[in-house]
Amino acid sequence: MKNNFFPLNSYTPSYAGTVVKRNLVIEPKQEYFLYVPRNVCIGAPVFIAVHGVARMAKEHAEEFAPFAERYGVVLIAPLFPKEYFCDYQRLGRKGKGERADLAFKKIIKEVGLLTGANTDNLYMFGYSGGGQFVHRYAMAYPQNVARIVVAAAGWYTFPDSNVNYPRGIKRAKGLRHITFSPSLFLSIPACVIVGKRDKHRDVELNKSERIDNQQGLNRLERGRAWIQTMADAAMAIDLDTEYDFKVLPGCNHSFLKCMHRGRMGEHALNFLFGPI
Repeated sequence: MKNNFFPLNSYTPSYAGTVVKRNLVIEPKQEYFLYVPRNVCIGAPVFIAVHGVARMAKEHAEEFAPFAERYGVVLIAPLFPKEYFCDYQRLGRKGKGERADLAFKKIIKEVGLLTGANTDNLYMFGYSGGGQFVHRYAMAYPQNVARIVVAAAGWYTFPDSNVNYPRGIKRAKGLRHITFSPSLFLSIPACVIVGKRDKHRDVELNKSERIDNQQGLNRLERGRAWIQTMADAAMAIDLDTEYDFKVLPGCNHSFLKCMHRGRMGEHALNFLFGPI
């Protein structure tokens, strides 16, 4: 399909109800998948689904499209190719590829112009490496994030101002103009979802001793530790933020198994938008 913008309120795009792959108009090498529901309306919420290191952006879009249709939300699944975004999980630090956070913001702006959706408050989901991106993006840009679901992230940025980024929020070295405001990001409702069998220390897991000591030995332990630490930090500054931790029975570290066997899509959308 052509990358032509259409006037807001003029018509429902011909690709509504279909997952389409797009290239940014201002930066054609940057790709993303888009799903616009058939019943879309101006000001519809925007739901983000961010892939892990396997770069399964298309699968994310296809699996979440039925939920986007049901909820009437515009779905974006950005693609962060390894050759450009080798550090996307940590937003893209200087000397480690391009800035994933800035590329992501360009995608959001374009989709807002294309669809008339509300891009001021994003509803974000990320799986594995995508979960790392999502929670760090929310911490860096809390004013633009409504709620987040972090699924099976390998490790986390903790709300600790005494520890350097990306383990903590002190000095985001390599991320120009990024500062962290706990009073803002601790007000964002967050849910962590992990498969009950996601306990293996596989090749993709960060196994540094510092991470093990700070967060735990596997994705299950680390997710539980992070959500509890965030809840405690929010409570310490009198914020009654909603935090949730959900374990998916019978699921290991597999996006598709978590979606099909663990009903991860249903759990994620219920937390982000409420049950239907």
